[in-house]
Amino acid sequence: MRKVSGILIFTAALVALAVSCGKKSDNPGPVAPTDNEPTPLQWTKPSYFPDPVYDLSKNPLTVEGVELGKFLFYDGILSRTDNIGCGTCHQQLSAFTHHGHDLSHGVDDRIGTRNTPAVQNMAWSTSFFWDGGVHALDMVPPVPIQNKVEMDEKVANVIEKLRKTPVAGATKQVDYPKMFKAAFGSDSITADRMMLALSQFMMTLVSATSKYDYYMRGDVTALTAQEKDGLTVFRQKCASCHTGELFTDQQFRNNGLTPNRINDQGRYLITLNENDRLKFKVPSLRNVGLTAPYMHDGRFTSLEQVLDHYSNDKPGNKDSIYVSPTLDPLLNVAGQKRGISLTAAEKQSVIAFLKTLSDDDFIKDKRFSDPGVGTSF
Repeated sequence: MRKVSGILIFTAALVALAVSCGKKSDNPGPVAPTDNEPTPLQWTKPSYFPDPVYDLSKNPLTVEGVELGKFLFYDGILSRTDNIGCGTCHQQLSAFTHHGHDLSHGVDDRIGTRNTPAVQNMAWSTSFFWDGGVHALDMVPPVPIQNKVEMDEKVANVIEKLRKTPVAGATKQVDYPKMFKAAFGSDSITADRMMLALSQFMMTLVSATSKYDYYMRGDVTALTAQEKDGLTVFRQKCASCHTGELFTDQQFRNNGLTPNRINDQGRYLITLNENDRLKFKVPSLRNVGLTAPYMHDGRFTSLEQVLDHYSNDKPGNKDSIYVSPTLDPLLNVAGQKRGISLTAAEKQSVIAFLKTLSDDDFIKDKRFSDPGVGTSF
């Protein structure tokens, strides 16, 4: 979910996870009654992907758990106003980003400080958010829930609201006690169960059916000549950071962006290490053609602008490479012009290749779509 800095918020989330048992409800809900154990759901990684980071043995996927996670993901009940869900800013058609918004928007249309990152291939993430303030997928949801400009709610309040569902006379209500029972064997609604269900749903959001993926599976006709040229240039000049099949090295780097109006210091706000100033997480480039605008503050609206920045074609321009003590060495090679040398033709080829990472099946997969839940108290 979206980024918010602050060790205090994260600590509050840990405390909130201690919330425990809920009340039983006999009201009907969207899940059929079950007297059996939850139905196991097989999770298979693409053969050419690395092993996942997330430990599925501690949270095995089930049909019921994933369904519960999906309902929670899209339900505004997670917010103070009961109308801002995770899916409000993580929209499927834009690879679960907030397409067209440079910064995230939350409750009361409050504006955040960073661009909404994609929710995809989370099984392989070693840290989360632009500054890496969280290192476990299960601990991601409390951050936006408790962020004052995102959902502005307390986890404990969310649990109480879930326990009280369904509400008589409310529209689009879900019987969460029944769904929790189907997913976990009892209707006890706790914070840790809520986080596990959300993780189960996010674990299913695997993007691996783009044109590039068909090419990697052996279909040499999947890419055009220009796209193949772009792949070659990309591997030569971009893959040091955007490496592997996930197109990220999971590291934090200063890519030469001029500090923005709020002087966002990135990773430094988490570590207080001077070497981390102006460093942000290297994002995956999967579906990058669908996730504009770009960078941690959404300053670039097109891939052309991104490559113009990296090629440093206009030194002195506000979008050129900004020199600071932590500028990544790959952009600051002694004796060479700062940035990455790219001709106009190479830029067009790289952009053509990057668009082959768009996964049409992923953004239209009904398994991930909004089930139409909502809250009306």
